[in-house]
Amino acid sequence: MSSSFLGLRDISLKGLALFLLLLAVQSAASAADEPDLIFRRSTVFKWVSPNDKLATYGLDDPEVEGVACHFTVPEKGGFKGWLGLAEEVSDVSLACRQIGPIKFKEKMEQGDDMFRRRRSLFFKKMQIVRGCDAKRNVLVYMVYSDKLIEGSPKNSTSTVPIMPWGAADANVQKCGDYFTQ
Repeated sequence: MSSSFLGLRDISLKGLALFLLLLAVQSAASAADEPDLIFRRSTVFKWVSPNDKLATYGLDDPEVEGVACHFTVPEKGGFKGWLGLAEEVSDVSLACRQIGPIKFKEKMEQGDDMFRRRRSLFFKKMQIVRGCDAKRNVLVYMVYSDKLIEGSPKNSTSTVPIMPWGAADANVQKCGDYFTQ
């Protein structure tokens, strides 16, 4: 009886080790897609558990070279926030800027996702989407959150006029050439 119990124990330990290895590989692969944390500031003091905070992140647009966005999101503290079980609020601010010559990597659809992040354990996510105002040659970025059953009208918009970047960048691309309706 004890030898079969030990055999099952060995199998379950091997399974657990394999699961942890796969989890580590997955988190290493997804870490490259994560935005850079710029800083955090506490907003609500908690005695024993972590404080509520505002966190500011930066990320480069993966499809449009020369554009970076920064967004600030509230992060719940407390034990639920620490364990990743708290549902985060939908308040997010966004600012995007041209940081170099703009080069489009491929054609895109209006309103394509540029970035998404989970804001609750299962049903809520924050999304940054991009579009093009072809008439003004301006990239438009919008951040919002949605939920499986009930979304939020809270949003923020930022625009990036496509301008020459230095004397060598005389050939400014037109965003209308790279977006489909």
